[in-house]
Amino acid sequence: MTAPAPERRGSIIRDGLGVGIATGLYGTSFGAVSVGAGLSVAQTCALSLLVFTGASQFALISVLAAGGSAFAAAATAMLLGTRNALYGLRVAPLLGLSGAARFGAAHLLIDESTAMSVTRKTQPDARLGFFVTGGAVFVLWNLFTLLGALAGTALGDPETYGLDAAVGAAFLALLWPHLREPGFRVVAVVAVAVALGVIPIAPAGVPVLAGFAVALVAGLLGRGQR
Repeated sequence: MTAPAPERRGSIIRDGLGVGIATGLYGTSFGAVSVGAGLSVAQTCALSLLVFTGASQFALISVLAAGGSAFAAAATAMLLGTRNALYGLRVAPLLGLSGAARFGAAHLLIDESTAMSVTRKTQPDARLGFFVTGGAVFVLWNLFTLLGALAGTALGDPETYGLDAAVGAAFLALLWPHLREPGFRVVAVVAVAVALGVIPIAPAGVPVLAGFAVALVAGLLGRGQR
């Protein structure tokens, strides 16, 4: 395949770094909220290093902060993380990697790196967009997670500064781009209604799983129709 032209290569790198900076800064909120939910700075940083998928990390923390069990928190995070497997089905043949390179790419497989690779017309462009974006997000997300965790430890109770609202804001930010289509809006409304209905009768964490189940069923039905 044709190698990317210097001008295009520079544009891809610039765009990838821009996404990395914007997303990485968001890690500050995660770090602060995580220590506010009871995790240590080391545990918070380990989550960003090993899990490294923002939605799942925020989901785990939100369940723990609401008093849910570790099992419910982990289950919620794992369910949200399953979307990365679907990304892999699309990205793997596009990047054409093998061995250690493929293993390393799997850890960088997130929303942003996927988006910055699938829109490219050549394999070299796709690889460049994927690794620049994924690498930038990984480094900056972990750096700002640490800074946020240290700041959260120094500040104390996150509710005092309104940082407890970061979890809800995170989910809204992740969901918002998908609400442009009427079908997605309907699924979101039904999922919220089910989650709210389950709150009075279920332990913390279960309402999130119930809402996710609605989205999962809707996705399977939609796929069956196609």
